[in-house]
Amino acid sequence: MNSVKNNPGLWLSDLPQPRPEGNKYDRGHLIILGGTEMTGAARLASEAAMQIGCGLCTIVSAPETKDIYLSGPPHIMFESYKTLQDFSDHLTDPRRNACVIGPGAGRGNAEELRHCVEHVLKLRKATVVDADAMNVFQDKHADLSYVLHENCVLTPHEGEFARLFPFLDGTREERIRKAVELTGAVILLKGPETIICDPGGEMIINDHSTPLLATAGSGDVLAGMIGGLLAEGMPILKACAAASWIHGEAALEFGPGLTAPNIITTIPLVLASL
Repeated sequence: MNSVKNNPGLWLSDLPQPRPEGNKYDRGHLIILGGTEMTGAARLASEAAMQIGCGLCTIVSAPETKDIYLSGPPHIMFESYKTLQDFSDHLTDPRRNACVIGPGAGRGNAEELRHCVEHVLKLRKATVVDADAMNVFQDKHADLSYVLHENCVLTPHEGEFARLFPFLDGTREERIRKAVELTGAVILLKGPETIICDPGGEMIINDHSTPLLATAGSGDVLAGMIGGLLAEGMPILKACAAASWIHGEAALEFGPGLTAPNIITTIPLVLASL
């Protein structure tokens, strides 16, 4: 099947807009797993989700991280889990309709994190599986594929993709199509040209980018943007395409000196221009 180049015409009509009669719950509630050491990742993802339009966002992490996360923006909520495997209990409320899992999670407790990811995916909610939530399945890709579904997206960079699917060969496009067939999930393969592919065979190439995005936390911001749009109810392939384009446009708009927080603060300017 052919691929198409990412542009706002593909997704702008589906980009969520606040309704005059709406409220914050109508705009979705995103739940993010917060790491215990690399706490900045979840904080970046949560703020990106809110800036792109999500109505509510809650970071769920270990009790000892409470003070760290509550020192962040006051509109980001915090809850503590009893154990990492209990994280999915915080998603049972139907109003909590999307999840980002992986940024800053760490791999020190790999078995617990694998079980955590599996429990979340079995809920079949819109889910972004990023960073360490993929890395802990490096030698257990079949276990991950078993619980993945069409309402979730894997967001690897090239190294993470190669570790997760070392047996796939061919061009980037061929490898991502094979991985999508294996997993039944949407896959967003990050890079200078980001490739997004869904189980229906649709493929979108995003080259609306800049080398300035090679900065710490940029991927966490992208994961939060996708999660925020999913919480708002945007179809998953279009949410990935929109987030990727807006991510690149924000970086291009800000220019030299870009850091991850600059991407976040520029999101509203990009949305206004659209």
